[in-house]
Amino acid sequence: MIFDSAKNLDFYKNLGVEGRYAKAVDFLKNTDLENLAPGKYEIDGKNVFANVVEYTTIPWEEAKYETHRDYSDIQYVISGTETMTYAPIDELNIKVPYNEEKDVVFYDNENPGLKVVVKAGEYMIFNPWDGHKPKAAAGEPAPIKKVIVKIKEN
Repeated sequence: MIFDSAKNLDFYKNLGVEGRYAKAVDFLKNTDLENLAPGKYEIDGKNVFANVVEYTTIPWEEAKYETHRDYSDIQYVISGTETMTYAPIDELNIKVPYNEEKDVVFYDNENPGLKVVVKAGEYMIFNPWDGHKPKAAAGEPAPIKKVIVKIKEN
């Protein structure tokens, strides 16, 4: 798990395989994120793509821990504020088994985890071994827009 801000994106260009993080960073730095409509954006086929989402955050207790087997996430907040929570995968209890089509496992909320308030221009990187709980309100539920860049790790 990594928490950082937009000014440091270049530092992460050399992570991963086949320049995939570099493509993700270039997309985040060179795209007018504020004017992107919600939807899926192909960057490098199934290796790197982005999902732009808008929603109202929910109480922490209603958000769900998840992990992915094949993809890392860069969850970049475009506008608004969200609490994202991290917990090691081996400290979570599976609630909904792996869905291969969606590349996701869901867990129960027993682990309080490490909560991070993520503001516009900030992001968290979650790898397949990182349990993460997005969508939680930082205080009262509020609108948010973010982009989740998915990077294939295998």
